[in-house]
Amino acid sequence: MNGLFSNAAARSAQRSANASLADLTAAVGVSGIAFSQNNPGFMSVIDQHAAGVRDSLSADARPLTAILLAAYAEGVRDAAFQHGWQAPEGEIDWSENDWVLRRLLAVCTLARTLPAPR
Repeated sequence: MNGLFSNAAARSAQRSANASLADLTAAVGVSGIAFSQNNPGFMSVIDQHAAGVRDSLSADARPLTAILLAAYAEGVRDAAFQHGWQAPEGEIDWSENDWVLRRLLAVCTLARTLPAPR
């Protein structure tokens, strides 16, 4: 594809990624970020997860984008589900040591650093 259609596909992928990250932020990010504001030790753990996400995505060699972050989060969820992880029902208890939720929260914190979608 070229011209008009390739631009349309790129815009569609960008919109989909932004929607996916917005959904993730609503499900995980809002409560996790609120919890971290009163728990500096927890925020430190999330920062370490964010560094791991950046390393996994080679963010030192290419900029983070909504598409990369959304795809990464989807991969984390898919792998977790395949290994028996279940998303919590209702409110998240952030005091539990849930690697998957912490990794997804790290994706949300990284997404907050991206330029606002146009």
